[in-house]
Amino acid sequence: MEYSSIFKRTEMKYMLSADQCRKIRNLISDWMQVDKYGETTISNIYYDTPDSILVRRSIEKPVYKEKLRIRSYGVAKPDSPVFVELKKKFSGIVYKRRVAMTEAQALSYMNGGLAPSSGQIISEIDYFKSFYTGLRPAMYISYDRTAFFAKNGSDLRITFDRNITYRNWDLSLEKGSYGDSLLGSDQVLMEIKASEALPLWLVSILSANQISKTSFSKYGNAYLNSVCKGARKYA
Repeated sequence: MEYSSIFKRTEMKYMLSADQCRKIRNLISDWMQVDKYGETTISNIYYDTPDSILVRRSIEKPVYKEKLRIRSYGVAKPDSPVFVELKKKFSGIVYKRRVAMTEAQALSYMNGGLAPSSGQIISEIDYFKSFYTGLRPAMYISYDRTAFFAKNGSDLRITFDRNITYRNWDLSLEKGSYGDSLLGSDQVLMEIKASEALPLWLVSILSANQISKTSFSKYGNAYLNSVCKGARKYA
């Protein structure tokens, strides 16, 4: 499998309406194009401690935060390729490390088994697992993503996520995308990912259309929604 295993970049988020999304996608088409996968459903299982320390810290917006997840593209089967991903954010810079393995291998590894490979990234994930005791599946989150890459070969990426869905039950990548909606039917989350300053053409498009950055954590908002839902249930 060909994939990038290490990322270091800024990630900026913007909440768009469906109409804004269509307009922005049209405006960036001179410089960006859809990647070869088109629209893809991405599924994630986030791991956390029994007291949800990772997501609670993330909600507080600290200078440094980290998370661990298993990611698949489409509905996974035991022999499907997935990624075990360690994501850290420090002073606005995102660092991501990931390792590919089958879903069966990933579940075994996350449940205390040996990793199917070795190396620096596995060592970092091993340390994370030992530091945060009691890690277990905590949240399933999926979304339909269309990703654009720069025609000039730079590492600029722009993604558009729709149908963000979450559940804190039935935590399996094999069960498909269902659960509660995180956004309204007219909302699209756009993310701009770059290791350098944004090009002037993109800054101009965002400014001219009054598109402003927002702070939005899929896991954080899913956790808050699930807590509020539980509180209403037992009120």
